[in-house]
Amino acid sequence: MQEKRWAAVAELYHAYFTGLILTVSSRRGGADAAKWVFRLFRHQHHEKFLASLGKLGLSHLPDAVRAAAYHYLSNQVGGVSVEFMRESDRKAWVRFVPPRWVYPGASICGVPSEVSRAMLRGWYAQNGVSLGNPRLGFVCTAQTTDGQHGLSGYFLEHDRDLAPEERLLFRPGEDPPPFDPDAAPRLPAADWPAERQAKAARNYAMEYIRSGLPRLAEVLGPAEARHLGNVAGRLVGAQSFHATAEGLGVAGEGGAMGFARLLVAWAEAEGDSAEITQEGASVLVRRTGFRLLRGLGSLHPCVFEGWQGLVEGMLQVHDRFLLLDTPERADWGDPHTTWRIRRRPAA
Repeated sequence: MQEKRWAAVAELYHAYFTGLILTVSSRRGGADAAKWVFRLFRHQHHEKFLASLGKLGLSHLPDAVRAAAYHYLSNQVGGVSVEFMRESDRKAWVRFVPPRWVYPGASICGVPSEVSRAMLRGWYAQNGVSLGNPRLGFVCTAQTTDGQHGLSGYFLEHDRDLAPEERLLFRPGEDPPPFDPDAAPRLPAADWPAERQAKAARNYAMEYIRSGLPRLAEVLGPAEARHLGNVAGRLVGAQSFHATAEGLGVAGEGGAMGFARLLVAWAEAEGDSAEITQEGASVLVRRTGFRLLRGLGSLHPCVFEGWQGLVEGMLQVHDRFLLLDTPERADWGDPHTTWRIRRRPAA
């Protein structure tokens, strides 16, 4: 049951991340979406790349191979379909195979190519810098968003130090070699039991929102980040309500109490705790902790208010005659978040 709840949370945040990309792209344009995605992936790179190499058992590999193996294993943990092909100690390929995890279904049709390029600039172009190897760069040979066979390319250790603009090159048309799963790296089995992998898949999707909403505020400003985050959240929350309720094990429970139980199950699936109390005609949900944003320091309220769109969108489908009094959190270090759910007064 717990793994099913983790999967429901993972899918919800997966959809929210895709929704944010499409919302920013459609309402602000590809250039602003690319700025945001670049900032998001560069931030994640600094947070995750070096810290994860040892956890994945890759520290002993040559730099080009280590970089490709990292992207193969770390994305595979998140449920992404990806291939790894090692040509030599100085050249190793990765290929993300359709259907692309980040752009499910027809959503890929709304993603500008500059957004895909921004992901590569934000992370792949920085791998050599972080590894202390100024000769290591990434060559992109295909992009799914350009109608090609997937996102593919190779990490290459050149014979000289690279200028900043050479760390990411585009050479469309070069084909990757065939993928041999038996030749690809594997997670250290003893360190990665099935339960840890299931939790890691949840965390993988959550991390895009944890990193993405604060970066949205940095790039577009708090007011626009609040608006776009909330709009995307409402749309995704409404579209995802039934599947999320089913995955959390609370489908079919109506009224204010039914929605309160969804919020509790949601909190617990993220690793927090929550409790329900009745106060007159209202139902209160008090959530302790907020793992999604924990440890991020001082954040503008727009980050939480953007995320809150997911809750508001779900409530619209659960029961459009219910009202949700959103929490007022003057102190964003407050360990508790409280929602009040009540019936809309009669006209």
